[in-house]
Amino acid sequence: MNDKKQKAFQFVDAHREEMVSLWEEIVSMESGPHEKDGIDKVAVRFKQILDQEGAASRLVEFEKAGSMLIAEFEGKQPKPGVIFMGHMDTAIPAGAIKERPFTIKDGIAYGPGVLDMKGGIVSAIYAIKALRAAGYDSSTLKVLLAGDEEVLHAHSTTPDVFLKEAAGYAAAFNVETGFVDDGIVVGRKGVAQIMLEVKGTAAHAGNDPENGRSAILEIAHKIIAVQKLTDWEKGISFNVGVMQGGTTSTAVPDYAKILIDVRYKDPDDLPGIMKQLEEVAVNVTVEGTTGAVTYMHGIKPMKTTDGVLQLFEVVKQAYEENGFGTPYAKRVGGASDSSYSVLAGVPTVCAMGVKGGRNHSPEEYAQVESLFERAKLMVDCVLKLNS
Repeated sequence: MNDKKQKAFQFVDAHREEMVSLWEEIVSMESGPHEKDGIDKVAVRFKQILDQEGAASRLVEFEKAGSMLIAEFEGKQPKPGVIFMGHMDTAIPAGAIKERPFTIKDGIAYGPGVLDMKGGIVSAIYAIKALRAAGYDSSTLKVLLAGDEEVLHAHSTTPDVFLKEAAGYAAAFNVETGFVDDGIVVGRKGVAQIMLEVKGTAAHAGNDPENGRSAILEIAHKIIAVQKLTDWEKGISFNVGVMQGGTTSTAVPDYAKILIDVRYKDPDDLPGIMKQLEEVAVNVTVEGTTGAVTYMHGIKPMKTTDGVLQLFEVVKQAYEENGFGTPYAKRVGGASDSSYSVLAGVPTVCAMGVKGGRNHSPEEYAQVESLFERAKLMVDCVLKLNS
């Protein structure tokens, strides 16, 4: 073990209790998908910690979304730097911390956001702290933390900030939810949230039904048509997850809408997807109704580039050399901001955060030992990239 690696690993081991304490503190700060104030408080806390470590940091604020945190530790050498990235918001609504406070039992941590993804951010921060304590100052280390990933950046320009801030870097580690089977994510589907609306003609269901044009009946036909668009071979799936329409059972409804979740592999697939949905919208079954499609928001796919696979090999080598197990390259359907670092030309590996399961649910859990393991893993990867 080289000198810097040994010192960095010793730093992590010496600060285990401190890491867990910060983990508990951050999990206890509610930052659900619509809790802007809570997300901003988490961002300020992380900024404070990174500033104390010597970072040049700033917050990018949004009116209707959680702030984004950007922090840099400038390296002495001109070589491209390394990014640690993630998000500070959780998918758990406010009030959950009172019902399920941060708890550790038999080496497993529980609590809202403990896995997705506050533990991963703590690991990343302490990987940076450990590197600096070991004397690492070669290339720039950068932290990019979003405040609204769980709502797909619906009310911010965070994706544009990622693209700008990531450009020119050598590698990025996204500390998203880690997998207990040691899968490291090298590819993710994109997600698009799309609304399809139907307008009809209202009428009294008893006195004048023949003059009504039911938007709900028309939307029912369209739901079936949308679901049939799924193409498993191309990796494109359509899911109608919400249907709304009507006001009372005594009236023929004049309005209905559905919300559609689309998952897809290639950024270039989106125009074709929108065209398919527009065709469904204009293809009328109930005469006298009209349909329209609106793209709401989404996150683009994380493509599996050659650079991504090369970075995975670095992770795999570090993983195995340190006795952390044998990782494998994993591709998943869930989206993340890794898509934007890859689009910026930066080789990126995702799911580098603490390992666990059941995120987005009351049973969310994380393996405590992985908090320290993942910090060490990222330390060694940075050292290998700059050797």
